[in-house]
Amino acid sequence: MTRNNINLKIARMFLLVFLFMALVPVAAMAAPKDWPALKYTNELKAPYPIPPSEKGLQTITAVPYFKVSDKLLQLEGAVYDRKNNLYFVSVFDGQVFKLTPDKKLTTILGPNKLGSAGLAIHKDGRIFIAGLGNFKDTGTLVAINPDGSGMKTIIPDNAGYLVDDLIFDMNGGFYFTDFRGSSTNPAGGVYYVSPDFKKITPVLPNMTISNGVAISPDGKTLWSTELCLARLHRINLADAVTPAPFGTEMVYQFTGFAPDSMRADADGNVYVAMYSQGRILVFNKQGAPIGQILVPGREKGHNMRTTSMAFKPGTNEMVIVTNDGGGSEGSQIFTCKGFAKGLKPYSHQ
Repeated sequence: MTRNNINLKIARMFLLVFLFMALVPVAAMAAPKDWPALKYTNELKAPYPIPPSEKGLQTITAVPYFKVSDKLLQLEGAVYDRKNNLYFVSVFDGQVFKLTPDKKLTTILGPNKLGSAGLAIHKDGRIFIAGLGNFKDTGTLVAINPDGSGMKTIIPDNAGYLVDDLIFDMNGGFYFTDFRGSSTNPAGGVYYVSPDFKKITPVLPNMTISNGVAISPDGKTLWSTELCLARLHRINLADAVTPAPFGTEMVYQFTGFAPDSMRADADGNVYVAMYSQGRILVFNKQGAPIGQILVPGREKGHNMRTTSMAFKPGTNEMVIVTNDGGGSEGSQIFTCKGFAKGLKPYSHQ
């Protein structure tokens, strides 16, 4: 190889190096300490940051109302009777509790195998208990007298449902949610039981763990939450068991786990407990989010298991039942005020 060829080859190499360096952005040549970096803010360090789409909602924080237990009871199913006694359950041991207006707590149904998850009170005063049984295949629904006596089976444990929550309509029939399924197995749904309790009709089948259920003030709109796919459903009803043509809507996709029980107010708003998030989300009657209620301590990971709420009849006063998950603050009830008075339940007709 001649000297000229060698010089030409060297020149070409330098030219290639120059062209490569010219194409490399200056930022890529910066020292690592100067590179852009993501950083945790205090809010992002919280156990469950509020999604950006919900930060602008009207937000309040509930206040403590009653400490149920230092134990981590899975409280659920809050409802009021005509005398403003508050009833609620402990899921894993099946107990049903009664809290009087002067805050005296008693147990009206002791430990059992019902897997009690939801409550509703009939106009005749009986308390209907939705039960998950063994959480596999022995779900049931029973009715008891206010003192815990006279248990009667309404839906037997061999019917094939995992009965999680329920609400009466104004005719004395009730809707219940079937807690079966998974994110890839839509085995649950919403069902209607006739006023004589003899017929069960599917209303919104093929859901992935249907959880909460509520009904509008005029009885023409049914709501339900879907736990595993984190969705809010709104169903316009032609009659008690039939969705109107084009009447089923998935109106909201929640971020993260998991929408739980729900209640409606007299203006048609619905309140959804967000399990593991320590808050309640509120939607208007079209399904648009309009507010949220936080529970104290959520920013530090306390009281995150918000499961259920109830309006004190005739008022906008609400109670929220929670437990502290793996924390040390036990099981508590918090209180606040909603947008409107609670929807008058069948028990108060």
